[in-house]
Amino acid sequence: MDALPLVALVAGSAATAGLARRTPVPAPLLLVAVGLIASYVPGVPSYTLDAHIVLPLLLPPLLYTAAVDSSYLDLRANLRPVALLSVGYVLFATVAVGWLAYLLVPDLPLTAALVLGAVIAPPDAVTAAAIARRVGLPARVTTILQGESLVNDATAITAYKVALAAAVGEGISWGGGAREFLLASVGGVGVGLLLMVPLHWLRTHLREPLLQNTLSLLIPFVAYAAAERVHASGVLAVVVVALYLGHRSWQVDFATRLQEAAVWKMVAFVLESAVFALIGLQLPFVLKGLGTYSVADAFGYAVLVFLAVVVVRFVWVYPATYLPRWLSRRIREREPGTDWTSPLIVGWAGMRGVVSLAIAFSVPLVTADGAAFPARNLVLFLTFTTVIGTLVVQGLTLPLLVRVLKLPGRDRQADTLAEAQAQNEASTAAEARLDELLTDERNRLPEPLADRLRTVLERRRNAVWERLGAANPVTGESADETYRRLAGEMIETEREVFVRLRDERRIDDEMMRTLLRRLDLEEAAAYREED
Repeated sequence: MDALPLVALVAGSAATAGLARRTPVPAPLLLVAVGLIASYVPGVPSYTLDAHIVLPLLLPPLLYTAAVDSSYLDLRANLRPVALLSVGYVLFATVAVGWLAYLLVPDLPLTAALVLGAVIAPPDAVTAAAIARRVGLPARVTTILQGESLVNDATAITAYKVALAAAVGEGISWGGGAREFLLASVGGVGVGLLLMVPLHWLRTHLREPLLQNTLSLLIPFVAYAAAERVHASGVLAVVVVALYLGHRSWQVDFATRLQEAAVWKMVAFVLESAVFALIGLQLPFVLKGLGTYSVADAFGYAVLVFLAVVVVRFVWVYPATYLPRWLSRRIREREPGTDWTSPLIVGWAGMRGVVSLAIAFSVPLVTADGAAFPARNLVLFLTFTTVIGTLVVQGLTLPLLVRVLKLPGRDRQADTLAEAQAQNEASTAAEARLDELLTDERNRLPEPLADRLRTVLERRRNAVWERLGAANPVTGESADETYRRLAGEMIETEREVFVRLRDERRIDDEMMRTLLRRLDLEEAAAYREED
C-alpha cells in the first residue's frame, strides 16, 4: 500500500491550515478552496471519501475533542434549545428539505429525496466549533451551536437509515422508523453511561502518563464501536463519555492533563485540516458521476436545494426560539430572554461538513431488487454542493454578520475579575493549609523554603489582579506580562548555558535533557496558555 498520498494529504492540509492563521480567511474555507483547486492539478493523487473509514475512524475523535472541551453544565442549562435543534430540527429538515427537493428537482423520486434530506440535515460539529471560535459568538449561542452539532449526527444517521430502507425497498413503516430511532438514541446514551465510569476509573488509576494518554486516544473508538456493535448510536455514546470525562478531568493527575491537552490538540488539528481538504478534493468524483444530468442543470438544482436548506433552517429556528417562551411561563422565568439577533445567527450558522458527504458516499449503488439506486449520483452531487455552499456563503459572511449586528462577545474584563476572585479564594485556602502543615514537626522546613512557598502563592494571587491594573506606559504590558517575559528571558539564558555545556562535553545529553525538562516545567508554570 502506497502511504505517500496519505502523507501528502496530511502535510498539505496542515500547511494550508497554518497559512490560514496568517490570513483573515477561516481555515475550513481555505482548506476547502485549496482542495477544490488541487483536485484538478496534474499529479495530485485521487482521494475518495469512504463512509466505512470516515464514520468509525474520523468521526469519533473529532466528536470526542469537541465534546470533552464542552461544558456539561452549560449544555444541561441549555438542554431544551439544544434538543430542539439536534433532534427536532434534523427530523424537520429531513422531511422538509426532502419534500422540497422532490418538488424542485425533476425525476427525483420521493424516497431518494428523503435520503438526500437526511444526508444534508445535520450541521457539522467541526465546522461549528471552528467558526464559533473564530468569530467570537456570545457564550450562550456558542453553547447551543456546539451542543446541536454534537448530537445531531446521531439523529441524521438514524433518519438516513430509515429513509434508505424505504428507498431500497426494505419496506419500513413510520412506526418502525420511530422505534429504530428510539432504540438507537436510548442505546447510544445507555452505552455511554455504562462505559463512562469504568473508563474514568481506569484513567485515574493508571499511574503512567503514557498509558493514560494511550487510553485517552482509544476511548472514542471504544465507545463508538461498542455502541455500533449493539446497533445503537456510536455518536451519542462518544458524546456522553466525553462530556463525563471532560467534566471530571480535574481528577486526573497534572502530567496526564498536560500531555493529553497537547496530544489531542495535535490530533484535532491534523484531522480537522485533512477533513476539510478532503471535502474539496471530492469534486472530480462528484462531477464524473452525474451521468445523464448536464452540469448546467445539476448546478441549477444545487442552487435550489441550497436555498431550501437555508430557508428551512430559519423556518424552524424562529418558532423554536419564541413559541416555547410564549407558551410556558416556566421557560420565560428560567431562561434568559433573547432578541431577534441570536436566532438569526443560529439560523445562519448551519454549515454542513464531512459527515454529510460521508453518508452520501455510503448510499448503495443498487436497491434490494437489484435495480440502480434512483438518482444516486445526483444525490451525491447535491450533497457536495450544499456542503460547499454553506461553507463558502455562510462561513464567509458569518463574521461580517456578527460585526454588523454588534453582538456582545464575552466580557473579558468581567471574566478576568471572576478569575481573580476565584484565584484569591483558592490562594487564601492554600495559604491556610500551608500554615497548618508547617505546624507539624514532620513538615519542618528552613524558613527560606517556607517563604518561597508563600511567595509562589502570593505570586499566583496577584498575577490575575495585575492584569486588571494599569499597563506599563512604555511597553503597554501589565506587571504580570512583564514578569512572564523576564522569566522567559532568564529561562532561555539558562537553556543556552546547558546546551553550551553539553557541546563542550562538560555534561552529557541525558543530563542536559533532565535540566531542560526542569526548565520547560518552570516555563509552563510561568506562562498561561493563551488562545
